[in-house]
Amino acid sequence: MSQQERDIECLRRLIGGDQGALAELYDRYCPLLYPVTLRILRSPGDAEDAVQQAWMQVWRSAASYDERRGTVAAWLLTMGRTRALDLYRSLSARRRAETADPAPRSASPDPLADTAQGQLEQRVRQALDALAPQQRQVLEIAYFEGLSQSEIAERLDAPLGTVKSWTRQGLMRLKELLPEEEWV
Repeated sequence: MSQQERDIECLRRLIGGDQGALAELYDRYCPLLYPVTLRILRSPGDAEDAVQQAWMQVWRSAASYDERRGTVAAWLLTMGRTRALDLYRSLSARRRAETADPAPRSASPDPLADTAQGQLEQRVRQALDALAPQQRQVLEIAYFEGLSQSEIAERLDAPLGTVKSWTRQGLMRLKELLPEEEWV
């Protein structure tokens, strides 16, 4: 049975109320979700909150997963990223309201980092480094800052069609460089 098939089976059990299925998915994917949320939020506490919110959403909306739209792993990562961006925007708005000159937060080390996670991070960094600079830039802006392609085009002063092309080419190249079997 493939990883995707095991993940789908976990979601089926989860829909039926099986807390063990949630624990299984959590153990498998939290080491992937936490670093993404930490990269966006730059605060371990905030990243943990975003991850917790993502898992709550998984528990409530497991039935919304559509395997035609991607793997369970990608769905979970999207949930984690979305919760982190929501929290980032909320915290940013609160800080702007509190002060006109918010101090930037420094990144803290990832408490969940281990050998396998370090190897995964290294493979992802190498894959990103293998992309053309424009492709890497648009993917990082979209993923970690949550900007739309239109907003990226405006920021980079590039035509929207060009930004879309860079995004698609970058994603296709990452898919070649990082087969799912290696990171799940």
